[in-house]
Amino acid sequence: MNKTILKYGLLALFMLMVNCQWSMINGQSRRQERKAKIDSVLTARYYRSPYDTNYVVRPEGKLTLKIRLNQSGNDFYVRGTMDGMKTKANLHTSHKTTVSIAASYRGLSVALALNPAKLSGAYNDYELNLNYFSSRFSIDASYQRSETLSGDIKYGDETGRMEEGDVRLNMLNITGYYVFNHRHFSYPAAFTQSYIQRRSAGSWLAGISYLGGTIKTTEKLQERNPDAAVTRIYAGHVGIGGGYGYNWVVAKKWLFHISAMPTIVVYNRNNYTLNGERIKAKHIRFNMLFNERAAIVYNFSPRYFVSATLVMNNSFFDDESVTVNQSKWRARAAFGFRL
Repeated sequence: MNKTILKYGLLALFMLMVNCQWSMINGQSRRQERKAKIDSVLTARYYRSPYDTNYVVRPEGKLTLKIRLNQSGNDFYVRGTMDGMKTKANLHTSHKTTVSIAASYRGLSVALALNPAKLSGAYNDYELNLNYFSSRFSIDASYQRSETLSGDIKYGDETGRMEEGDVRLNMLNITGYYVFNHRHFSYPAAFTQSYIQRRSAGSWLAGISYLGGTIKTTEKLQERNPDAAVTRIYAGHVGIGGGYGYNWVVAKKWLFHISAMPTIVVYNRNNYTLNGERIKAKHIRFNMLFNERAAIVYNFSPRYFVSATLVMNNSFFDDESVTVNQSKWRARAAFGFRL
């Protein structure tokens, strides 16, 4: 009796172990099938090119890794006449410098950025940049919050200085492009290296731009100078225009890109508040927004490359008493390799 129970017990244990092992093998097989299916879908999507492959192709390799050095800033140049006195100002925010690592698998990308000055407490501004590139449409968007706007202000024969912390800047830039020659000309080839431009090509561009934000004095300025006026300036501009971009391929390894798109402001909403009193802005005689890009890419081989890019958003407006030129820029250098 005991031998029979032991025999059937061992048999049941053996069957249970076989069943568990089979379940594990079956589960691993299903996971491998799902992984293979996802990879197949991503691969098909990745190589489904919207371009003429005589001009633009996908690079070989599943995974692209990049190490990037980024720097950005915002500069203001102001000149005009106030109360019969000529005024000039040259102001700028602190430069933001970051080091980032980016990875892209079959067109899906992630990035991690590190700001050494932020970690040490030397940089307290905030900036967010978003970019989207496709064959037909591209979007640049940036938001900046800064209290480091500073520089010299000349009023008549006297020169003063705006110190960091005197004013608080909040600014949003958004620019959208449409590429007409989207079968032959590639923005991603120049700026993300997710495509390779094989032959030189250019394209006319159409687009829309928005620039908006506020500049207002802070409590720090009032503490340092109790007689300073409490001021808040608001500006909002929408521009529509067009331009041209060109990718120049040299010796199959070099890519030089340059593009510019000026837009004429068709709607603006400007006002400022002085010591609690809202004052209507004067009529603007001339108002434009400019968007420029430049890039250089060098391919050592199909797997290794370096790149340098520059994106600028400029605004220019002139009213009855003052002319303002603002320039928001971002430069980037990168080394990448494909696996």
